[in-house]
Amino acid sequence: LILNFRKGYRRNDKQLCLTASKFVAHLINQNVAHEVLCLEMLTLLLERPTDDSVEVAIGFLKECGLKLTQVSPRGINAIFERLRNILHESEIDKRVQYMIEVMFAVRKDGFKDHPVILEGLDLVEEDDQFTHMLPLEDDYNPEDVLNVFKMDPNFMENEEKYKAIKKEILDEGDSDSNTDQEAGSSEDEEEEEEEEEGEEEEGGQKVTIHDKTEINLVSFRRTIYLAIQSRLKNSYRC
Repeated sequence: LILNFRKGYRRNDKQLCLTASKFVAHLINQNVAHEVLCLEMLTLLLERPTDDSVEVAIGFLKECGLKLTQVSPRGINAIFERLRNILHESEIDKRVQYMIEVMFAVRKDGFKDHPVILEGLDLVEEDDQFTHMLPLEDDYNPEDVLNVFKMDPNFMENEEKYKAIKKEILDEGDSDSNTDQEAGSSEDEEEEEEEEEGEEEEGGQKVTIHDKTEINLVSFRRTIYLAIQSRLKNSYRC
């Protein structure tokens, strides 16, 4: 993402900068990336302001402005002071001037339409979060070789290793013994449910209830994440 943003900035590719910066903003909101990265990106965008760079900066600021207000009030004050100077001193398009004025109004309202974390996405416990310090100008390896398919001569062997690791992470080994026991009882329950459904169909139309809240999916993701985090911590201790 950082490399894409830098590439888009050098090429004056507004769309690439917008998408990369928005993704980075949410990484900062989720405490995956440190807020210093956000301040560096905003400083770069507003250093030599153009219509496009200011527009990207404002879109970026809307996404992570509330987070910056909480963790770095001095930093965001400096950014808004720079926007104020651009508004009064720079020769920018009227449309961009209006966007800056709207940005000040958004800040005055406390970013009420741009929360730090959207409802339903607060899945990681604070104690399990790890924030990465990722400076904007560091040298990063894009690992472009991973974008090219390469035949693995030991595919079956590596696949078995992957299955073993997956089983260990998901505790599938411990659940295997319980699966057979639960299988018999679940079959009995299914038969009872079928009988009850048959009686309901005789008495009236069957009603089917679908759970669309995705509670089980969220719980599953949380469990998987914590399991992986626990394994990583154990690896670091070793």
